[in-house]
Amino acid sequence: MTTARSWFLQKRPTKDIEDDNLVLREHELPPIKTGEFLMRTILLSLDASNRIWMSDMESYLPPVALGAPMRGMVLGEVMQSQHPDFPVGGLVWGLETWSDYAISNGDGLMLMPPAQDLDLAKIFGVLAIAGPTAYIGLHDIGRIKPGDTVVVTAAAGAVGMVTGQLAKIHGCRTIGVAGGKDKCQQLVEQYGYDHAIDYKSENVLERLRALAPEGIDVHFENVGGEQLDAALAHMKNGGAVVLCGLIASYSSSEPVPGPYNFRNVILRRLRIEGYICFDYTRTSYPAMQANFVQWVREGRLHFGLHEVAGLEKAVETCKLLYNGGNQGKLLVRIGPDPQ
Repeated sequence: MTTARSWFLQKRPTKDIEDDNLVLREHELPPIKTGEFLMRTILLSLDASNRIWMSDMESYLPPVALGAPMRGMVLGEVMQSQHPDFPVGGLVWGLETWSDYAISNGDGLMLMPPAQDLDLAKIFGVLAIAGPTAYIGLHDIGRIKPGDTVVVTAAAGAVGMVTGQLAKIHGCRTIGVAGGKDKCQQLVEQYGYDHAIDYKSENVLERLRALAPEGIDVHFENVGGEQLDAALAHMKNGGAVVLCGLIASYSSSEPVPGPYNFRNVILRRLRIEGYICFDYTRTSYPAMQANFVQWVREGRLHFGLHEVAGLEKAVETCKLLYNGGNQGKLLVRIGPDPQ
């Protein structure tokens, strides 16, 4: 028997995530059966979708049930196995629970591509929700091409950092929208954005008109509300709006303003499409994984990490996603890297 620690959802948040929404408990895991494996969790990814999964709102995945372990993206090592596709010593990543040990039948998990010469946290930071979301949003939904002007909101967040770099790798011109002078400076100096707009001190629409006088080809939306409205007012004819996230509304109990410029969908013949990266696991993930490993190895893809040690810190760390306190992709270090 293996003793595990897991975070269990005991109360749904009504607005912000509170300390009593989840509880950390020890529990015993049964012996693995045929078709199962025991994994030791190394890293837990914290993402904006965690707040949605805690609620009872309709989503692309069922809500986490009250009394059940909390769901998240994890990187782990296979410790025992009776599953032919997941050998002992293999590294796996995907959807599992906020736990230090877990038993899985492989659903929602996949083997990590060979990357022994690279930092595991850096590769997992990209391969967790942020990287696939950025890649699929640009390629499958935005259908970017060299020379496009790409605008990204929440550009200093985990998804935004990757999105800007991928767009640059593919020959696009990039404008990132973020909150605060320091974050905007980081976008340009560390993550290669051509320009950055500080929505806290600048008029977003006026700056978009100045920086992209001919309009926006692809708008990658993570926030919603007034920022989405500004982009809709300045799209090119035939432009694409990639609806990745609407974080402005996730913890709001009141209607979020806009988009008042929705008529431009007709006037500018815009294509607007929402998506969930998990829908593309079989079609886009294999090539994406290989590309990410190669781009990180070549130094073409940099990823800022905000790593916090200890499973017990998961809840308080998750709150940073919603108060702007994270400085890069949020990871919780649960266990050491394999020897």
